[in-house]
Amino acid sequence: MSNLPRREFLAAAGLAAAAAAAIASKDAAAGDPSFLNNVPDEVLDGAELPTFKFALEKSEGKVIGGSSGKEATVVQLPVSKGIAGVSMRLEPGAMREMHWHATAAEWAFVIEGRVRTTVVDPEGGAETNDFDPGDVWYFPRGHGHMLECLGDSPCHFILIFDNGYFSEFGTFSVTDWIGHVPKALLAKNFGLPESAFDDFPRGEVYFARGAKPPEGPAAPLQGWKPPALTHRYELLKRPPHRTFKGGREWRVDSTSFPIAKTITAVVLDLEPGALRELHWHPTADEWQYVIDGDVEVGMFGSHGRYRAERLAKGDVGYIPQGYGHSIENVGDAPARLLIGFNTGIYATIDLSQWIAGNPPDVLATNFGKPAALFEKFPRKDVFIAPAGEAE
Repeated sequence: MSNLPRREFLAAAGLAAAAAAAIASKDAAAGDPSFLNNVPDEVLDGAELPTFKFALEKSEGKVIGGSSGKEATVVQLPVSKGIAGVSMRLEPGAMREMHWHATAAEWAFVIEGRVRTTVVDPEGGAETNDFDPGDVWYFPRGHGHMLECLGDSPCHFILIFDNGYFSEFGTFSVTDWIGHVPKALLAKNFGLPESAFDDFPRGEVYFARGAKPPEGPAAPLQGWKPPALTHRYELLKRPPHRTFKGGREWRVDSTSFPIAKTITAVVLDLEPGALRELHWHPTADEWQYVIDGDVEVGMFGSHGRYRAERLAKGDVGYIPQGYGHSIENVGDAPARLLIGFNTGIYATIDLSQWIAGNPPDVLATNFGKPAALFEKFPRKDVFIAPAGEAE
């Protein structure tokens, strides 16, 4: 035991606790998930729930020629601390230049067109892949990569990052790096004369434009070994994970796509009037992008707080970890959503599942209703409720 007097010991303990709280608060603000549930979130602790909607495709973004990138981070949507997203379009012959992300892994879903990627990992592996609509890629944090439009038509894809503070416009690009290193240092690094770098870009190119790439990928400068795990997954070429009268769901997490350790995703189809039932995710935040249709998302935040937002095509929604929510197709046409989670393993608890897991007497006591009423409730997980089922 220490020889410190009790008063000094308590004072020291108080200072240590204050320091720990300050560190926890700082880490929570930086998006460290190990602290997010221990520190009150100033965005969420008000009397009313904040907006959880952002009109991504209506935002200005970054446009160069016929290529663009539009982002949704905590800057645009303050509630979205755990996940950021980008909608990117590339014109034929355009490339999102060689770069890496220091603070986030990248997960992508191709909506239109064709895309080619090349990625290099720390183990000396490299992989080039071509992607069609419905395909997915995942690049772990810090892995160098590029994204290139293939063919004669533009491409459009959605990027999901496992850090809401990440900014697509704050990545580390190869032209930005080489353009700001002294030529003498570059010459020494590559074993070339300084004059070899005379015409290199002096700043970040971001979207590079050139001739359309060959139909088949060209060989790299040297032979690279393939990575231990592929970065490509053909999501929509597989059967749906679940199919219901009111819709269907495709799902991919690290159990089926092993390299994707930090991001899980779902493509959810809902028929008009269908409802993705009330539920919550105990281990992850949820990021939503509406590919088609009109939906209403309802979010429950405890202490009598409830908020509903209507999301149209191109809008983004965000549900913090553990918050109850639902998604309903309120339009006249089918709706499709891309939904991302900042976890490698999908987990959900649905309200119908929770109710069905309790005895009728427990439910009767909890709600102050006859036990016979709960005998009429579903005996299994509803997941998607079709239109017109309730009286």
